[in-house]
Amino acid sequence: MHFDDNEPVLKRSPLGTNRYEYNPRNPIGFALIVISILFAGGMLLLMHNHAGPFAYPSDPTPTPLSTPTDMWQYAPPTDDGIHGPIPSGPPSDSWTP
Repeated sequence: MHFDDNEPVLKRSPLGTNRYEYNPRNPIGFALIVISILFAGGMLLLMHNHAGPFAYPSDPTPTPLSTPTDMWQYAPPTDDGIHGPIPSGPPSDSWTP
């Protein structure tokens, strides 16, 4: 196969459509053809072996459980008589301690 630098990198498809294809007579076009085939083959190999971006997700690491000391912020307030009654709604301007 001979290469000609005067050939265009892309040429019109011989099928009569308005699509373009790589020109194997241009060295850059030939290199693009080889790179495309190697890239597609590499991706197919990665998919077959479930490697790289196609790897199965790893098992998530479990998070430690909350300790009882962390739960105080989620517990409802208690009516102990020291701090006044438990409010049943949002504070209003007429409420005084």
